[in-house]
Amino acid sequence: MPNFVIALLLIFVFGVTLRWLPISSFTDPFDDPVAGVRSLTLPAITLGLALSAVITRTLRSSLLDTLSDDYVRTARAKGLSDWAVVRGHALKNALIPVVTVLGLQLGTLIGGAVITEYIFALPGVGRLVVDAVFARDYPLVQGVVLLITVGFIASNLLVDIVYGWLDPRIRYA
Repeated sequence: MPNFVIALLLIFVFGVTLRWLPISSFTDPFDDPVAGVRSLTLPAITLGLALSAVITRTLRSSLLDTLSDDYVRTARAKGLSDWAVVRGHALKNALIPVVTVLGLQLGTLIGGAVITEYIFALPGVGRLVVDAVFARDYPLVQGVVLLITVGFIASNLLVDIVYGWLDPRIRYA
């Protein structure tokens, strides 16, 4: 489901029907921690729900593939428990595709944040770029796009560094 549909459903259920969480007010968490967390709960769930589904599916598929490898079978033959085999041997190798998906999903997360910030009336970079587009402030739009691009490049660099930590066989010349 797209982020705006998830956001509207969460607003209807938790804001309108149950009245548990505020719909569109923002409170700085440093001013009032409880109200700040309450005001950021719905946007955080909106952004995290779709991303968590993709990551969970990728981790499950990669872990099932890794658990059928020879070194996992050898570790089980040595008498290690299932938890020790998964934690000590299989998980680190299964995380490489998950890290790739996380790095690539950052662009989707940023795009979803623009819509989510606008729906929940949150101050942020997404709201800034939407207001700049409506005001035809093209230098501001270019600056925000440049900032987002630098963040995306930095996340891809971080993904490459994490590759080297997860799998020491990966070397960069």
